[in-house]
Amino acid sequence: MTAGAEELAAGALDWMIESVPAGDHSLYSGGAGAVLALLEGHRHFGDNRYGDAALRGAAALAEVDDCSLYFGLTGTAVAQRAVHRLLGDSSAGRAADRALRLVRSRFDGERWGPMFELLFGNAGIALGALHAGDPELAVLAAAPYLDTADPTPGGVNWAVRPSPPRSHHIAHGTLGIVYALAAVGAAAGRGDFLEVALAGAADVVSRDEAGPDGFLVPHSDPPHRPELIERYSYGWCNGPAGDAQVFRLLAAVTGDSAWTALGDRCWHTVTHSGLPHRVRPGFWDNSGRCCGTAGVLALACDRHLERGIPLDFAQVLVDDLRARATVDASGARWSNHEHRAALSALPPEPGWAMGNAGIARELLRFARLTQGTDPAYAVPWPDHPPSS
Repeated sequence: MTAGAEELAAGALDWMIESVPAGDHSLYSGGAGAVLALLEGHRHFGDNRYGDAALRGAAALAEVDDCSLYFGLTGTAVAQRAVHRLLGDSSAGRAADRALRLVRSRFDGERWGPMFELLFGNAGIALGALHAGDPELAVLAAAPYLDTADPTPGGVNWAVRPSPPRSHHIAHGTLGIVYALAAVGAAAGRGDFLEVALAGAADVVSRDEAGPDGFLVPHSDPPHRPELIERYSYGWCNGPAGDAQVFRLLAAVTGDSAWTALGDRCWHTVTHSGLPHRVRPGFWDNSGRCCGTAGVLALACDRHLERGIPLDFAQVLVDDLRARATVDASGARWSNHEHRAALSALPPEPGWAMGNAGIARELLRFARLTQGTDPAYAVPWPDHPPSS
């Protein structure tokens, strides 16, 4: 069982090394995300080939205009800091420091751009700065949420984009901000951050449509781009697989078992949704970490460690990743699907969100769990609570 997951992950890393787009330095789809996956490969296999590739990848990361965690300088700083910490490369550490200084210099007093959430905005910058060793920048990025929270019948939420819809989940919505406020608040001893985080979480919980056993909240209200975006999804980005990660953090920070129970309800909904089968066009067309199978696998492994849940469903997910992989002499990779396109098979991607980097990372962790070796990631992700 584990040999299959390891072999698939090794093939994914091998293909990824040769396929990272030269002009994409992002954590989401480019070089920074690949560096973190290579560090996982280096730690798991003890293969210097992956460590050397991570060093080269970190050195190639360039300064960009964007400051965000997933698409800009904060993400490159996270990757560079990891290379410094794990491989002892001081030049990578200095590059991380420079990137964070640039991020700080571009702050306008409230935000870095029109988006005000985790992938593009303040919440992600706060988490990345905390992760990369700059807690002062983390507080600077998180503090504006205190004054911009809007009261709702259930709690509070935020205007995360220039258009009216309010999104609810971790990638672009309320729960991503909740995660940042709770994490930074706990690290900095800021009770006011945690208080507003809990109010934001309460708003999302009040929107649940699947209780009492499950948990399912719509993407956004009013619906954002409903002609393109489904009202309900199940992955990390806009569904219960990601909601559960926020509830895991709140349980750890508050000690309140109600958050653990909400995580259990998320898991019930995920495992009863029909995934990983494509039950209709557009349902479960992605194998990646952001909105696909690898993100659910991450939660399955967390729940095994923390709740004693058997790895049976995790094995189903791994088997599905194996079945959907293209494997040949150049390695392994995955083609996701675009159900709105006539030619629906999309080219394979190397990055974290939709491609090899995010998938390989979870396959390696699954392999260690089934082997009984250290299940911890080599590099914890800024918005993924470490398992206890």
